[in-house]
Amino acid sequence: MNFKNIVFNIFLLTSLLLVSCSDDDNISDHEKQDLKFNTFSFLYKNNPGLNNNYGFLIEDNKISGRLPYQADIKNMVATFTYDGSEVLINNEQQVSGISSNDFSNILTYTINNSKGKITKNEVDVTYFTGLPIVYINTIDGVPIDSKEEYRKGDVHLDGGRDFMDMAPLEMKIRGRGNSTWWVSDKKPYQLKFSDKTEFLEMPKDKKWIFLAEFSDKSLIRNKISFELGYLSQLDWTPQSTYAEVVVNDEYMGTYNISQKVEESDNRVAIGDTGYLMEIDQLGRLDPDDVFFRTNKFLINIKEPKLEYDSSEYTYAKDLLNKFENVLMSDDFNNPESGYTKYIDVDSFIDWYLINEITKNQDSRDFSSIFLNLIPGEKIKMGPIWDFDLAFGNVNYSECEHPEGFWVKHHHWYKRLFEDPVFKNKVKERFNHFRNNQSFIIEKIDSFALQLQWAQYENDKKWNLFGRYVWPNPVFFGSHKEEVDHLKNWYIKRMDWLDDAFKDL
Repeated sequence: MNFKNIVFNIFLLTSLLLVSCSDDDNISDHEKQDLKFNTFSFLYKNNPGLNNNYGFLIEDNKISGRLPYQADIKNMVATFTYDGSEVLINNEQQVSGISSNDFSNILTYTINNSKGKITKNEVDVTYFTGLPIVYINTIDGVPIDSKEEYRKGDVHLDGGRDFMDMAPLEMKIRGRGNSTWWVSDKKPYQLKFSDKTEFLEMPKDKKWIFLAEFSDKSLIRNKISFELGYLSQLDWTPQSTYAEVVVNDEYMGTYNISQKVEESDNRVAIGDTGYLMEIDQLGRLDPDDVFFRTNKFLINIKEPKLEYDSSEYTYAKDLLNKFENVLMSDDFNNPESGYTKYIDVDSFIDWYLINEITKNQDSRDFSSIFLNLIPGEKIKMGPIWDFDLAFGNVNYSECEHPEGFWVKHHHWYKRLFEDPVFKNKVKERFNHFRNNQSFIIEKIDSFALQLQWAQYENDKKWNLFGRYVWPNPVFFGSHKEEVDHLKNWYIKRMDWLDDAFKDL
């Protein structure tokens, strides 16, 4: 290479380096860096509903955190720092501490620079616990302190991401329950609309039950029992939905809001002439309840409203007594004149298995033992109800333990099991529930995940974990431990029943 070519090459290389340095000098420091958020928060000074500042977690391109139920989730101002030229949502520039947005759903923030480089960031705000929030306001803030007298007011719903919002609607509300009303600090309620109304996307009706689940610290026992009901051949099992409940601006905790066990086209569909009855106790009856007795049980006629000694009353009383008398007779399992003439055997079996699997304290002979009847048809068991003292959650009977039969000792079932045909049908049907055991475990896990924040806020309100609440046989310091105990108890119960049915 001659001298001229060497000089030319040196000149060319120097020029390229100068140009490169010149271009780099024109790029600002924030354009040289990765485009990202450094901080993201909601400050109380910019958001009137907040009492504190809430910093959010930044992981890669995802930003997440929670805000309290007092926050105006649809009108929040975020404060942030970032590396980049500007921040946009749907091509609209965002100014830290000034721009307001609706954070009900996940928002995508875009950071860009003058060279056309962009990054997208998802901002996921959990509003309180992620569950819908039910706001109840009574007239003049009157407390809901009676099971007999309704308090009038209105209710509205923030449905969050999974449910439709509901504008304020007139309603009335009262307390409900027996032991749960008198023993629990957190009260259960019955809410009633004047007209049939869809609520939390459950089919229209007037009355709705707010299950407090105070003794069940997992909050799952009723829900998972209903799941067993959906696996059954029972005509109807209540639907229910978790929600946070605020009464007169006071947070009352996480509730399981359920359809009521009552006659309705969308509930117990027995029509105008059918009967909904309950095996009950005298001390639990309301003054206007109408009941009769068999040799074994007190039967409360829940619906329809009847007069004593009316033809409708006499029909139900005579039929139930006839069934029980035949069942206890020597010829009880005669295929033509025996008990099968009076009852729908499949419903008796599925109701039995669900309550035996859960070892439900009250379902042997105490209460919430429902049966229904349409005149001219057979007696059916169901629907199922009331499982907060199931799955070992009781310290005053053998129901604490996963071993041992319980509902099998119910007076009717004890006799039914003396029929080899009935016994074999139960054993065969149990396999259906055994085969769905993993499904139930998955459901428990999914409910626990759904409640990951709700159980925390509910505990903050009521201080449940780590202390005795009637009638817990054991208690744990966390929701996870409560759920693990529930799962382990259920698995042991299914294993024991599997062996026990095979040995019958």
